[in-house]
Amino acid sequence: MKSSNPIFNRSEEFNRSSNAYGNQTYAGGGAAYPGYGETSNDPATWGTGTPGQVDQGRMSIDSVIQKTAISVGLVFATAIITWWWIGDFTGTDAEANAAASRALTLAGLGAGGAFILSLVNSFKKMISPALVLAFAAAEGVALGAISKVFEAQFDGVVTSAVIGTFGAFAGTLAAYKFLNIKVGDKFRRGVVAGMFGMVGLGLLSLVLSFFGINTGLYGMGGLGFVFALAGLVLGVFMLILDFDFVENGVAAGLPERESWRAAFGLTVSLVWIYTNLLRILAIIRGGD
Repeated sequence: MKSSNPIFNRSEEFNRSSNAYGNQTYAGGGAAYPGYGETSNDPATWGTGTPGQVDQGRMSIDSVIQKTAISVGLVFATAIITWWWIGDFTGTDAEANAAASRALTLAGLGAGGAFILSLVNSFKKMISPALVLAFAAAEGVALGAISKVFEAQFDGVVTSAVIGTFGAFAGTLAAYKFLNIKVGDKFRRGVVAGMFGMVGLGLLSLVLSFFGINTGLYGMGGLGFVFALAGLVLGVFMLILDFDFVENGVAAGLPERESWRAAFGLTVSLVWIYTNLLRILAIIRGGD
């Protein structure tokens, strides 16, 4: 099955393991092995890998959890360090202005670096753990700076957004598992189109802001709330695509390194949900 998700469709192993994971084989760790649903009881057909090449094993739920924990943990670590380094917005006007300047600079650098690395990781055929971790670090810098600004304006909003993000993750995972959600091609194409559409609108809004034009998409008004709510829903749909990739990848016996691709996709979705939820909570608090 060929994925239409740009994060996953660069995985040659995943796209080769089509046809419901049966009746096809592909090289894993240097040796061909049966596709899902196909077994071989003849010891003479059991491969041990190419001499001199290490068998890295197959992707599993545990390997995805481990890699995702590392990626998300790095986001948290760099966000906390960034939060601490910015300092407080209290004190003299000079100190507050200096903190605001550091936050703005780090948010811009982190977001720009994360955006570039997300494109590289999304369209890279061979997933690179180092680039995934670099993305997580850059994203953490951006989130730490942005979160610091929001927390200074709306006390407690960051904690609520973090709890809400993991609540959304757990709820989506439960719904996917117990409701037996099936992901079809139309759903994939719709989610990917929505994701590119929102990114495109965000970039357009950024460019227009340089000319003094405020679209209101990232404002604190009604349009900003609707845009953030749409982003939150889209983030949940992105998680469903991530779960589908993991489930199908494990069933297909993808190489263990593809766990990093799954971790990258899950990290992107969690960050997407967090940022939109943070904005929604801030807008609600601002209207009180």
